[in-house]
Amino acid sequence: MWQCPKCGREFEKTNQQHFCSEQPETIDAYIAAQPESVRPLLRQVRDTLRAALPDAEERISWRMPTYRQKVNIIHFAAFKKHIGLYPGDKAVGHFRDRLTEYKTSKGTVQFPYDKPLPLSLITEIAIWCRDNRDRR
Repeated sequence: MWQCPKCGREFEKTNQQHFCSEQPETIDAYIAAQPESVRPLLRQVRDTLRAALPDAEERISWRMPTYRQKVNIIHFAAFKKHIGLYPGDKAVGHFRDRLTEYKTSKGTVQFPYDKPLPLSLITEIAIWCRDNRDRR
């Protein structure tokens, strides 16, 4: 077990990325807490999701920026080497052929920082998730 020297929380992985402070209450606070180099990428994802889901509520859920309309539609989060997008397993399955260059797992897509963000694909995934909430 590794213990963070700042907050004292314990993790299985050494140097596990986490928030030392309380959970951020807004997406602005979430982005501000991330490394400076990552913030512009997070803003791009946020702007893309805002445009794709104009009627969705922005909130923090599961410690991640989340878009919601009665139910959670999609989440995203910053990690050490990538931005994780959490559209759900059905969405990942639906878009599988277009996600071959990215690491995926059940319900998650990883967009590495060293590649351009596929913003049009993120838009399509978000809209699909909104329109198929019952299938998630």
